[in-house]
Amino acid sequence: MSAALASGQIENKRQRTLITPEGISVPIVVASRVARIGALILDFVLLYVGLIIVILLLGWIAGGLYDEITSGMESSVSGAGEFLTIVFILILFLARYGYFLSFELGPRGATLGKRAVGIRVAARDGGRLTPEAVLARNLIRDIELFMPLIFIMVAPSGDMGNAGYAGLAWTAIFLAFPFFNKDALRAGDVIAGTWVVEAPRTKLGEALSTQEGARGASGLTGARYDFGDAELSIYGEHELQTLERVLRDDREEAISAVHATICRKIGWDPGAGDEHAFLEAFYAQLRARLEGDMRFGKRKQNKFDEA
Repeated sequence: MSAALASGQIENKRQRTLITPEGISVPIVVASRVARIGALILDFVLLYVGLIIVILLLGWIAGGLYDEITSGMESSVSGAGEFLTIVFILILFLARYGYFLSFELGPRGATLGKRAVGIRVAARDGGRLTPEAVLARNLIRDIELFMPLIFIMVAPSGDMGNAGYAGLAWTAIFLAFPFFNKDALRAGDVIAGTWVVEAPRTKLGEALSTQEGARGASGLTGARYDFGDAELSIYGEHELQTLERVLRDDREEAISAVHATICRKIGWDPGAGDEHAFLEAFYAQLRARLEGDMRFGKRKQNKFDEA
């Protein structure tokens, strides 16, 4: 019992409220430092294993050229050997930067390591995760992680001098930055306006009981709400899950805000007083549309994806 209470208290300390551009309050949980470190370790293990496989594959393909390059650079290297060297340098560059950029720019906003531990990158303003933000947070990693590690590896040799130790102290500030703020933000997160949060599973959750809403009929006024493809195509799975949380929480101010936002988006003006029935109908019909598309291999992750 005490362990469960302690776990709940820790989660409450990491719980935040995210305000989306539509004005919807969404509860989220900031990822723990342990989860972030674990995800980073998993990502680097995957990267290094992949690089080893690539090196072995290049060696098998190139045969004697690989031995020519690795045996020593004091002798001249043939043109084919130089080409192989350039290819390997490009692979290293892409592995170092392309891996994180490509996965975090994807619809899940998470690398394979982050997916494994159930976390993802998100914009702190509740908007879309932009390429500029992802690029900024990953470029800063050189200062936050690689430079401190280089200083730490060189320090035992005693060859750094006072300037080297000063550099170690300066870069160590960036390395330790996530431990000195409550949201475990890296310096890259601060600059890019991002944070790392716990990610729910991407599959659609258990449906709400909205039988009346699915038929578009209001139990309060008898009005029918039937939405066409044009109205339903503006939102995706992310917005569906947000709407589901709003309906489950059943907070009047959130219901009104979401109702007004959706009406503005689709150009409807149904009036006030029947917001809950309107949202139930929109939820049920949007869910049915998305599930129908998924059966044919089409997914709309969020409102920014193509319909």
